[in-house]
Amino acid sequence: MADHTPRQDGPAGRVVVVDDEKPLAQMVTDYLIRAGFDVRQAHTGDQALEETRRFRPDVVVLDLGLPGIDGLDVCRQIRGFSDCYILMLTARSSEDDKITGLTTGADDYITKPFSIRELVTRIRAVLRRPRTATTGTDVPAAWVFGDLVVDPAAHEVRVKGTAVSLTRTEFSLLVALATRPGQVLTRRELITDVWDTSWIGDERIIDVHIGNLRRKLDTGASGQSYIDTVRGVGYRMGQA
Repeated sequence: MADHTPRQDGPAGRVVVVDDEKPLAQMVTDYLIRAGFDVRQAHTGDQALEETRRFRPDVVVLDLGLPGIDGLDVCRQIRGFSDCYILMLTARSSEDDKITGLTTGADDYITKPFSIRELVTRIRAVLRRPRTATTGTDVPAAWVFGDLVVDPAAHEVRVKGTAVSLTRTEFSLLVALATRPGQVLTRRELITDVWDTSWIGDERIIDVHIGNLRRKLDTGASGQSYIDTVRGVGYRMGQA
């Protein structure tokens, strides 16, 4: 397992690159080091889990096609002990594969072949995210939407008093919507709030993350949703 440290003080962030194609992993690593990141490599699922536990990265760049433990299983297991950002690398072009990866807990994906410059841009974009996706100081102690309580200061979400575990991306999306209750936000507005203005890719990634949020938040008893879809426009916080 390779161990690399950038030459400059104050690395831009800690990244674990997970890919069984060692030349590709090394190329990505070299590029990230030049960009100022502190980088580790892993080439199997077991190594990826070990390195993520030990190194505590800000971002894991995770190839799905790994020997041994599949990348999707690695993603699931990482989500059990870390809230780091997970960016999937996949040679699979199927929409179902991408949705499965995002549902498993990944934050973003890039399909092979990809531009390493784009990869670095994506990593920088997620690391620039504010912790709760809010700006300014006029933030309430908590937002309450019926049985849903969103507490940005504690980084906590509760439904009917029960804590709900969200990924950092899911939490940031929820806060972006809760900040402007009743206002419809387009996919692009949500991407700008949660990712970055420099983010490029398929805006339908928002739909998958919103779907994940709904599954985690909605009890289903009333048939209502805390997040409303406004067809052809975007999403807004409801009052379930």
